[in-house]
Amino acid sequence: MIAEKSLVVYKNRPALVKGKEGDRILISVLKTPEKGGKKEALQEYKVRDKDIELIHPGPLADLSGIEEAAGGSGAAVREAWELLFENGPVSLKELAELAFGGYSPASAWAAFCLLLDGLYFTGSAAVLSPRGREEVEAEEKKREEKRRESWERESFLKRLSVRRPELPADSRFMQDVEALAYGKSPKSRTMRDLGLSETPEDAHALLMDAGFWSAAVNPHPARFGLSVVSSDTVPDPPPAEERRRDLTGLPAFAVDSPWSSDPDDAVSVEEGAGRVLYVHVADPAASITADSPPEREARDRGATLYLPEGPSRMLADDALPLFALGLAETSPALTFKITLGDTGEIAATEIFPSTVRVKRLTYEEADRLMDGAGDPGKTAALRTLSALAEANLRRRRAAAAVNIELPETHISLNDGRVSIEPIVPYRSADMVRECMLLAGEGAALWAGGMWRGGESAGAARPLSFPYVAQEAGDLPGEILPGMAGSYQLRRCMRPRTLSARPGRHWGLGLEAYAQVTSPLRRYTDLLAHIQIRALLRGAEPLSAEELAVRLAAAEAASAVVVQAERASRAHWTMVYLSDKKDSVWDAVALEKKGNRWVLMIPALALEIQVPLRSDPAPNDPVKLTLKSVHIPRGEAVFIT
Repeated sequence: MIAEKSLVVYKNRPALVKGKEGDRILISVLKTPEKGGKKEALQEYKVRDKDIELIHPGPLADLSGIEEAAGGSGAAVREAWELLFENGPVSLKELAELAFGGYSPASAWAAFCLLLDGLYFTGSAAVLSPRGREEVEAEEKKREEKRRESWERESFLKRLSVRRPELPADSRFMQDVEALAYGKSPKSRTMRDLGLSETPEDAHALLMDAGFWSAAVNPHPARFGLSVVSSDTVPDPPPAEERRRDLTGLPAFAVDSPWSSDPDDAVSVEEGAGRVLYVHVADPAASITADSPPEREARDRGATLYLPEGPSRMLADDALPLFALGLAETSPALTFKITLGDTGEIAATEIFPSTVRVKRLTYEEADRLMDGAGDPGKTAALRTLSALAEANLRRRRAAAAVNIELPETHISLNDGRVSIEPIVPYRSADMVRECMLLAGEGAALWAGGMWRGGESAGAARPLSFPYVAQEAGDLPGEILPGMAGSYQLRRCMRPRTLSARPGRHWGLGLEAYAQVTSPLRRYTDLLAHIQIRALLRGAEPLSAEELAVRLAAAEAASAVVVQAERASRAHWTMVYLSDKKDSVWDAVALEKKGNRWVLMIPALALEIQVPLRSDPAPNDPVKLTLKSVHIPRGEAVFIT
């Protein structure tokens, strides 16, 4: 029977017995002090006998001052433990008398606190056992290390609060901040301790302000969960025994930007015919089949991630010597032979494995050849290809294709320095684009079995294929000329859709379309090749349901790649601008939004919104001055 005014323990807190109410005991509990709260806050409870433990019979008037003796003298407590260590278990009363010089409610609670602390004693209020010497010494060492770590962390936080850390020693305390900045964790104890917002942008800013990160650290791929290392799953070489059509006598040109390192398409025209286009494409599906390790890896990645720091390829770097065009004297290819009708429409498409001899050219080199500077044979072939491309562009425009021309730039890193170069609109780039569109259209028609007969009538039945479609956008009543008009059109564009069924692509002006010319760079192109290759071999292609599952996975993955590339471009653009405060830039007015104008800085391909003092017309030039740059937020502030 626990008497009134005795001291008990309830949930490891001191409590005073106030009396009885039926079969329950009324107690007043000293609550754990809260930050900023009253130290002697009390709470009353009605409890059962088994819920409490008697530590002193009292009488005790109240709980005031009961905790003042808790802890006691460290030397006295250790001495008591050393004495008891030789004699074995004791009662709470004996421990209180030995460690605190008497048995009172305060000393009883202090003795119980030693039990709660667990350094020297274990057990219960009825029987306390002293811990062994090795256990105590190990625990003391552990606590000392914890105290030292706590002190070191407090010292670190003081240094960090004034942005004067000790480098590199303090880096060990910043792991949680880096995890937040990289998007690997939603929280950071260090940010919280400093009273800072727990966002990736603020973590990035702190790392830069304190000198842990330089501007060269690009956290955006990691935030999107992407690897910056290329796949290490190397596909097998093309089968040596496979029969390929020998097209090495047909001049083939892989025309691309000078920084391109993975050429996967080339073009030829049949000599004397003028209406037979060959688009040769890298042939990784010669050995990569559905559900093979390289296919699964490419599916998970969705596309090659192109960063100014370098590409992270969906196929291993070692796949390039096997499949890229023009890296060796001859290359294996999957050739799309497109026969054009009198009005430029596709009359027939034949698809077959081939061996080609490819000449690599930059756009600038191809334009010079088209102008007659160089080999006459190459000039003639490129001019014929250009004429075919121009005819295709006219055909698409007649079918209401949308042409958007906005500035583009190439961002590169050279010895740690950022360079931004405007992409020049070469005629040969337009030629390549139209040839690739013809290949995509021809492949879609071939897969859908839409031919009107002939030798290359396509599949005997429609092939499940990764078709690309786009619904019509809501065009404005009046489309402005120039850059402002392209901005209008871009805003009207609806998202493209991927489907196992063909559909009209409104933006391209095509009744059927698929992307097939970049199987080293885009998974959906590789998937198209896998389907074509299965049909050509006489194997069973993937069903529409199987294809749809892969398309959904690839679309989600490639969307993340696009977001990471866009964020990375913004990051490096801000790095480029970071030392150019007060520089003046030429901009073009695109559209007014409220009290701000949407402007384009062509030299940076940077679209911004700025409040203007004047009220220009769309396409008018505007001079802007750079006032500030915030790299972690990817923001630059310009004023007029």
